Amino acid sequence: MPAALRLCAVILAAGESARMGTDKALLPWPPGAGNPPLLAAACRALAPYAEAVIVVAGRNAERLAPLATAHGAQLVVNPAPERGQFSSLQVGLRALLARGGNAALITPVDNPPPSPATLARLHDAFEPALARGLWALAPERDGRHGHPLLASPELVAALLAAPAESSARALLRAHPQRLEYLAVPDPLVGAELNTPEEYAALAWSREA
Repeated sequence: MPAALRLCAVILAAGESARMGTDKALLPWPPGAGNPPLLAAACRALAPYAEAVIVVAGRNAERLAPLATAHGAQLVVNPAPERGQFSSLQVGLRALLARGGNAALITPVDNPPPSPATLARLHDAFEPALARGLWALAPERDGRHGHPLLASPELVAALLAAPAESSARALLRAHPQRLEYLAVPDPLVGAELNTPEEYAALAWSREA
């Protein structure tokens, strides 16, 4: 009999945010003065669907620690964030296993959290997808793929066994039949915040 799923959220927030010019985890979300930081919004959005929320920080750990603690998340530190996002993912997944988790709800902090309706649909579809032999489930809108990625225990193990220079995308591309995209009518799916221009455009689109 398969082990019960113990789903934990992993938020990747160790990047340098070089193109943005400021730590993306601390940008107001939704855009606008007085709104909570993006990291706080991600913690709040994912917590109802996870037994624990794990935030992976890098050199910004001191800045993010109070925010993670305030939202009931565990902060872990990637000691070498310059190795790239996959190294942060492996740090987060090791922390997940240490917490007793075996499946993951994975998102970079610079992907704005989708709506509660989208997250509920993904969560409800996850176990049926695994019963069909899939490794992962992710949202899609108009051909744009987004986050969070819901990863099975098998995928978690494969990600941790992969070489440090690998990536989750490369692993899933090697097994395309194991990944399913769930179509959702959510404009935030696939949105990215890499530059001030992208952030400003997204702020404008939400106000329009």
